[in-house]
Amino acid sequence: MPDKIDLEKLCAEKGLRITDQRRVIARVISEADDHPDVETLHERAAAEDSRISIATVYRTVRLFEEAGILDRHDFGDGRARYEAVPEAHHDHLIDVETGKVIEFVDPELEALQKQIAEKLGYRLVDHRMELYGVSSDRKN
Repeated sequence: MPDKIDLEKLCAEKGLRITDQRRVIARVISEADDHPDVETLHERAAAEDSRISIATVYRTVRLFEEAGILDRHDFGDGRARYEAVPEAHHDHLIDVETGKVIEFVDPELEALQKQIAEKLGYRLVDHRMELYGVSSDRKN
């Protein structure tokens, strides 16, 4: 859905030192079509450079998150999942049976959230929405 984010470029813009291993991890995250956890990121990065340890992935993910270029999500499966901070806001629908994560944008929903905040006396400055469901195509 959203365009791919170049994490390596964002690292440079934030003044982060980019080692070869961080470069691989940044590329793996940038190219992900899903919301991988650290173990999945490690598998993918180690496939490109076998010297990358899981500890390096954990440290790098924490560094990227602290720099504001990586978002952490908890989609109810007990694992922290990651994506590059998107350029444009989007929400998530999580299939609780398969774990599939669908990104979506709905202008009507965005307007309604803003109206609700205003009705309660607030100006909405940010939000995160995660919907959890099961496919209506499945037979019960």
